[in-house]
Amino acid sequence: MSLEIPSDALRTLQSGIHYEFKQVKLLIQALTHTSHANEHGGTHNERLEFLGDAVLELAVSDVLYRKFPEAQEGHLTRMRSAMVSETALAGVARRMGLGDCLLLGRGEESQGGRDKNSVLSDALEAVLGAVYLDGGLEAASERVKFLFEGHWPSPPETFRPRDFKSLLQEATQRIWKSRPSYALGASRGPEHAKLYSVIVTLPDGTRLEWEERSMRKAEQGAAEQALHLLQERYPDMPENDAPQTPPRKSKKPE
Repeated sequence: MSLEIPSDALRTLQSGIHYEFKQVKLLIQALTHTSHANEHGGTHNERLEFLGDAVLELAVSDVLYRKFPEAQEGHLTRMRSAMVSETALAGVARRMGLGDCLLLGRGEESQGGRDKNSVLSDALEAVLGAVYLDGGLEAASERVKFLFEGHWPSPPETFRPRDFKSLLQEATQRIWKSRPSYALGASRGPEHAKLYSVIVTLPDGTRLEWEERSMRKAEQGAAEQALHLLQERYPDMPENDAPQTPPRKSKKPE
């Protein structure tokens, strides 16, 4: 491999990502593996990889947040993890022909480094870090949207949020012709990390308690646990009323 990346390869890569670098040296650094820098000197791409990793997470998070307004935090996190996994990023890198442009050391070259998931994913993050330094966050975010176009996830039904309070109210109306009630229990912890406790009381007097970082989440958690309890007591309860997740650890009903 030449000590330099051919200029036509650099032009092709920039055309492929729809971005022209003002500072081409940043792109060359992004494409320089540590093995090459160790053998020939110069700056490798690890610092740019660190920066690009943060840019990538922010850009993907922003797209997912806007694309799926009803998805819960946990679902968004799982989707983002899948999008930025080593395997997924390596796939993007292969589609853009990134492996052909890398500067590798002799050892890494002989070991098939151009097609290694780890090398490709790191280089992609480094390129995004280089775009960020060269053109700013908006330019880097646009590259992420472009490179992942057609590969954003489509969440299944289980990604849609469940309003457990509404489901519980429907269930208790059906069973007892009455609604559950919610009361704030004792809160604990410092102001910046306070835990709120909410107690839900079912029409038959059963009480369940749940703690969360916000009252809204605590109410939803208490209602979710109450639904699990009713599902145990009434196995024939309509499937749409049942939580789609296993019971979480909680305080036992009194």
